Amino acid sequence: MERLRKFLDFIEELIITLFVFILISTYIFRIFSINGDSMCSTLESGDRIIANLLPHNYEQGDIVVINAKNSVILNDDNSLDISEGINKTIVKRIIATGGQTVDMDFSTGAVFIDGERIFEEYLTFGLTHKDEGAFDYPVTVPEGYVFVMGDNRSESLDSRSNKVGFIPEKDIVGEVIFRILPTDKFGTLEQEEKRGK
Repeated sequence: MERLRKFLDFIEELIITLFVFILISTYIFRIFSINGDSMCSTLESGDRIIANLLPHNYEQGDIVVINAKNSVILNDDNSLDISEGINKTIVKRIIATGGQTVDMDFSTGAVFIDGERIFEEYLTFGLTHKDEGAFDYPVTVPEGYVFVMGDNRSESLDSRSNKVGFIPEKDIVGEVIFRILPTDKFGTLEQEEKRGK
């Protein structure tokens, strides 16, 4: 009888642990894999990351996981044109948030937010020389949306493309806060690397 009680206690603890794990992985944290080179060298293909799923105010410089189901660009009258996106989960860096104005000088590779150049120390594969044609710059990000780019600008499909465009904040799955693989890069993303300021 004692052995049965201990076994039932063990099963109960196992079920509670599993339930807590499911709650945490569904609503608080989730593990994702990086596929592709668009965030090199900050994040590389094969890296495993943890994202914070709790909603909060996203900021310029945050690295986020996105459900890119919709593409949002501007019509000629500056109204939003919402169409089907690439229907993939992608990881990008927020360059501007709602109300901020993005400008780019593709000849020099410089990116400007609200008229001030941002210095992106996290870019190790070149500056922003590639225009994907989604917008005429400068462009102001609508409230409730963000403008994102990958850190490997020549290899990134991001807000510069009409296949992605502006990202609705509701389509942000979470913010990348931790890398678990590879083991030699285990830990949080460095603040300087993250902000690029």
